[in-house]
Amino acid sequence: MKKLLLAAALLSLPSTIAAQANVERLRDAALKDDLAFDMIEDLTTEVGPRPAGTPAEARARQWAAERLRALGFQNVRIEDYQMPTWVRGVEKAEIIAPFPQPLVITALGNSGATPAQGVTAEVVGFDSVAALEAAPDAAIRGKIVFITHRMMRGQDGLHYGQFGAPRRAGPTVASRKGAAAIVIRSIGTDYHRNPHTGVQNFAEGVAPIPAGALSIPDAEQLERILERAGNRPVTMHLTMTPRQIGMQPSGNVVAEVPGTDPNAGIILIGGHLDSWDLGTGAFDNASGVAITTAAAKRIMDAGRPRRTIRVVLFGAEEVGLFGSNAYYERHKDENIVMVAESDFGADRIWRMRTRFAEPARAIGVRVADLLAPLGIAVAPGDAGGGPDTGIWVRNGRAAIDLSQDGIRYFDYHHTPDDTLDKIDQEQLRQNVAAWTTMLATVANAPEEIGRVAAAGQ
Repeated sequence: MKKLLLAAALLSLPSTIAAQANVERLRDAALKDDLAFDMIEDLTTEVGPRPAGTPAEARARQWAAERLRALGFQNVRIEDYQMPTWVRGVEKAEIIAPFPQPLVITALGNSGATPAQGVTAEVVGFDSVAALEAAPDAAIRGKIVFITHRMMRGQDGLHYGQFGAPRRAGPTVASRKGAAAIVIRSIGTDYHRNPHTGVQNFAEGVAPIPAGALSIPDAEQLERILERAGNRPVTMHLTMTPRQIGMQPSGNVVAEVPGTDPNAGIILIGGHLDSWDLGTGAFDNASGVAITTAAAKRIMDAGRPRRTIRVVLFGAEEVGLFGSNAYYERHKDENIVMVAESDFGADRIWRMRTRFAEPARAIGVRVADLLAPLGIAVAPGDAGGGPDTGIWVRNGRAAIDLSQDGIRYFDYHHTPDDTLDKIDQEQLRQNVAAWTTMLATVANAPEEIGRVAAAGQ
């Protein structure tokens, strides 16, 4: 028996070596890719900002469907759904006393509105949501809450979760305590006078109040004003006039590279097509759309893979994952065996994580070996998928995470600075090469990719 197994292994060795050489050729050719940058340029120029649920996002869907068909993808379609939609209005803030001056501010998603003429109230400052929660309601009622923090740069982006509480939870806490409004230090790492927007959702039963983010220089200026005012009240005039416009259409754009083996399953990849409205959404997330599409195109042009590759450009990610949830509910019974997503800018991929059941873990090992020449290391822990694909991982699908370097990401994230000029083309090409390598390996792997048990099972 041992001799038979050895003989079989030796017979398969030439095909294994040939397959690896083919992936290496695809990887190296992708380091000269121009399609990804061209797509980012076209999307950010021809459509521009793409807020979820708006006509601009609808134009982006049509643009994407036309581009995917022109590139040769099959089964291109738009899958529609409805979503509640919030739109921005007037945004102004100024200190009235004791040191009168304007401040640069933007509304957070789902912010409530002031009266048209604005609201004037005393500012009360806190250095965390916990400090706000500990304060007596009487100290908050009728005032404008200000929450600061000190988010730091990080390659892995983990600080976004750690320091995001003022945006995610602060408005709800302030409203429950009777605040007239809340302003926060932007969740970001830059020192440009650009505020960072982002979604927040008031808890059920909590009345929406005006909620805005100051640019980091303006937030630090407000800190100094509060400190120097001493016992004198600091008074702000705030005007915000966003509004909810009810249920509006959104959708996901879907395209495929059909596989040769219908029983081998589908690899689901993509990014999100929508963006915030302050910039043109180049980093977040025209780059993810372009990287995954360009890699899938390279696999398609090399010949039909064993597994079908399905590219999904999700709608309405920024405001609450409406697209990913709609897509999962519609397709959860399909044979989707692995997921991967690009949604962290376009700087170099520096690490990877995998999540496979046995015996498919060998696929991850091969991917890692082929990615090593691109400077990508294997990180401990399991892949979790991205914002739009995480729901599949939580429900037992395999995954690979290709993590970009996040040092610059939160300088531009959700700001007017998220524009095409921030894309580094050499780093973008490395992304396409990494994704091409991963897809070529997984899509043609002979191993079966089964479901993965949830953590702890």
